[in-house]
Amino acid sequence: MLDLHDVTTPALAYLGDCVLEICVRTYLVSEMGLSTSAHLNREALKFVCASAQSKAMDALEPILSPEELAVFKRGRNMGHGNIPKNASAKDYRRATGMEVLFGYLSLSGKEDRIRALFRLGYNLAPPGNGSATVKK
Repeated sequence: MLDLHDVTTPALAYLGDCVLEICVRTYLVSEMGLSTSAHLNREALKFVCASAQSKAMDALEPILSPEELAVFKRGRNMGHGNIPKNASAKDYRRATGMEVLFGYLSLSGKEDRIRALFRLGYNLAPPGNGSATVKK
């Protein structure tokens, strides 16, 4: 059986990046009804850039369990050698923390928690309530 504490932080970030991408793509296709790759890619950037992920973490940090917060901080505090020029160091670190958290939750089998945190972080209306837009 996999011991999640043995999984490296970069591996969790790698997986979490994919988990977030699936959350975003599922939302864009199933709820926003976007169908062209140009529209999908343009809208996806609003979710997956470092600044958007950092802002999402502003909403999530106060509601994370102690375990989740520790995992987020593990990712946030990981050494970062190559920060993209279009992101601040702070945003990039927090985005990595978010990815590590989502990777950890995925390996823990907590799919419902992933969906809930995704919606809360990006202030999305619950599915099926008639509003499929990102609330500001």
